[in-house]
Amino acid sequence: MALVAIVGRPNVGKSTLFNRINRKNQALVDDFPGVTRDRNYARITWDDKTFDFVDTGGFVHEDSSLIEQQTREQVLLALDEADILLFVADAKTGLHPEDSMLFDLLRRTSKPVFFAVNKIDGPEQTRHMAEFYELGPERLYPISSAHGFGIGELMTDLAESLPAGPEEKSDEEEANEIRVAIVGRPNVGKSTLVNRILGEPRVIVSPVPGTTRDSVDSPFEHHGQKYVLIDTAGIRRKGRTKEKIEKISVMRALQSVDRSHVAVILIDALEGITDQDLHIAGYIQDRSRACVVAINKWDAVDTEPRQVKRFLDDVKDRFRFFPFAPILKLSAATGKGVPKLIPTIREVFQQYNERVTTGVVNRALEKALQHHEPPQAGGRRLKFFYATQASVRPPTFVLFCNYPEMVHFSYERFLINQLREAFGLDKTPIRLLFRGRQREERKE
Repeated sequence: MALVAIVGRPNVGKSTLFNRINRKNQALVDDFPGVTRDRNYARITWDDKTFDFVDTGGFVHEDSSLIEQQTREQVLLALDEADILLFVADAKTGLHPEDSMLFDLLRRTSKPVFFAVNKIDGPEQTRHMAEFYELGPERLYPISSAHGFGIGELMTDLAESLPAGPEEKSDEEEANEIRVAIVGRPNVGKSTLVNRILGEPRVIVSPVPGTTRDSVDSPFEHHGQKYVLIDTAGIRRKGRTKEKIEKISVMRALQSVDRSHVAVILIDALEGITDQDLHIAGYIQDRSRACVVAINKWDAVDTEPRQVKRFLDDVKDRFRFFPFAPILKLSAATGKGVPKLIPTIREVFQQYNERVTTGVVNRALEKALQHHEPPQAGGRRLKFFYATQASVRPPTFVLFCNYPEMVHFSYERFLINQLREAFGLDKTPIRLLFRGRQREERKE
C-alpha cells in the first residue's frame, strides 16, 4: 500500500487538510502551533485509488525543546517511509526560511513532491503564491484546507502518480481490522506501550504529562491479523483540564473509545487504582466495548507473593463491574509481559465478534430457566418464550417474554452469566434486550 506524507512548518494547515481529505475530524486542529506532534495515519480512497495518508507534526529546523526535537524526528521518519510527499506552505505568512530548508530536504529524498500553498480561498488569491516559485517546484497547487478550494485537482493528480501495487482491498478488509484504543490517565505509559508493540518510535514519549494531545492511529499486522493501535491523550478529571486544547484532547480520547473494538485501559502499578481509572473504565462500559486491563510498570513493584495477591485482588474488586476483562501485568519500558497483550486482544475480539445460532441460544436459555425459574410478583409469573442473537460487538441477545418490566437486574445478571458459560464468552461484554411478545392489536 502506497504511503503519502503531509509535511510542512507548524500551523500551515496540515491537519485541516488531513481531515478534509480523510472526510473525518481525525486529526486535532487548533490555531496554536505544535498541536500535531506524532504521525497520524488514515486509509484514503480517491478516484478508485486506495493509499495510506499520514499527517505529521510541524517541521522546526532549530530544536528549542526536547518535544520539538522529537517532533522533527517523527517528520524525518515519515519522509523515510513515504512513497509520495505532500508539502504544505502558508500563503498568508508567505515564504519562510524553514520552508526553504524543508523543501531542500524533500528534494534530496528523490521522491515525488507535490507542493500545495494553503489558505488561498479562490482563484483571485493565487497571486499570493508567486514568491513560492523561488524554491523551484515544477508546479504549485493553490488550495484551501478549510474551505476545500483546489483539493480535488491536487488529489486527482496525486492519485494518478501513485506507484503501481497489488490489487486494492475492499471495505471488507477494513472490517477485518481490530481497532484497539490505548487509554488511561496522563503519563501512565500509553505511548511507550504503543512504541513497544510496534517495535519503533512511532509516537513521542516524554516524562512530561500531556505530551500526547491527539489520538494517533498506527496500523500494523501480527500473525496475519490486521490491527490499528490508537494512542490517546491522557484523560484527566474534568476539573483539572484547563486549557482548551487539553479539553479537546480528552474529548478525542473518549471518541477513540467509541471507534475502537477493544479498549486497553492502562494502570500505573506504582500509583495503584485511582477514581479516574474507574471513571475511564465506566466510559468503556457505557459504550459496550471489549476491554483489557493492563497494569504497567509492574517491574517496579514489590513482587512478594502476598503483596502481589493483595494488589491483584484490589484490582479485581475495584473493576468488579468488568468481570470479563482480562488483567495483564507488564512493563512497557522493558517489554516484559507485552508479548501477551496482542494475543489477548485477539482472543477478546473473537469473543466480542462471536455469533451463536438461534437453536443453540434457545437451548442455553431453556437450561438456564430450569436451573433458576423466573421470578413472580403480584400474582404474575415472568415467562420467557424464545431468544435470538440480534448483533455482535458485543454479542447482543433479544429475549422475548410476557412482562419485560419484571426482569430484575439480578436475574438479568444470572442470565448473562449462564450465557457466558454456555458459549465460552468469558472475555467480552454481553448485552441482553427484553422484549414483549407481539400480540394482536385489540379493537375496542
